[in-house]
Amino acid sequence: YKLLLRTNKAHTMALKTLIGKIKSGNDPVKGLLSMAKASENAERYSDMCSFMRELVAAKVAAGEDLTVEERNLLSVAYKNAVGARRASWRTLILDEYKGNSIIDEYKKKVSTEMKTICMEVLKVLEDTLVPNIEKIISAGEKSEGNTPPEALVFYLKMAGDYYRYLSEIVVKEGYDKKAEEKYKKGTGLAEEHLLATHPIRLGLALNFSVCYYEILKNPQAACDMAKKAFDAAISKLDTLDEASYKDSTLIMQLLRDNLTLWTSSAEKETEETTNATETEMAAEQ
Repeated sequence: YKLLLRTNKAHTMALKTLIGKIKSGNDPVKGLLSMAKASENAERYSDMCSFMRELVAAKVAAGEDLTVEERNLLSVAYKNAVGARRASWRTLILDEYKGNSIIDEYKKKVSTEMKTICMEVLKVLEDTLVPNIEKIISAGEKSEGNTPPEALVFYLKMAGDYYRYLSEIVVKEGYDKKAEEKYKKGTGLAEEHLLATHPIRLGLALNFSVCYYEILKNPQAACDMAKKAFDAAISKLDTLDEASYKDSTLIMQLLRDNLTLWTSSAEKETEETTNATETEMAAEQ
């Protein structure tokens, strides 16, 4: 354990030194972006998170928002970093591990790692990216490669996602309501500014409906939201451009799959008067 701590400390120091060298170069943003891509290819997602945090700081310091590519890289970095811990947590809370004190200690380690990652990205979003893009919107400026409302919806969806992940491991700290708050704000903006077939709007509806079902325990609201988003997108399929067709239709399929799962579970629950959906996992983006 002590050897692992020393190894982690040495890695952190080496990473800080590398980032320092990149930031002192001629084009820090380009260098950080390059290293983030290299980290992704090497599946070093914790390192990728570090490079993207520094890139965010550099862009915002220059009064700029992230490009679509940079925004997506930030999402990929943290989604993969927290995804492994979420999978571990879901394994460790299975019935076969209940009552095992050693496993309980291990669960604490996993939940601490997961909470640290979630709080880290939420700080980036709430303290930096959201205020920055709101400032850009107020000034009537445009972001590179996307519209400011689109970027704001993306960040609010992302914040909702990470509050939802926190709600999976911490029950009594209000993270469920924080997730609902971010998703609701993002949904209002999405319905005002984005087409019904836009993949960000669809992804937000998908994840918000999952939050209603799994976290807020409101299956009717989950079904209503998923159906509304799916029906709205179906009616506007002719507005889909080639670039977003694959992403949008994939999310629409996930919405339909969840609706099928949830409605069939509701029918089964009515018949058997038991909760038959505890082990079912809804699809999310």
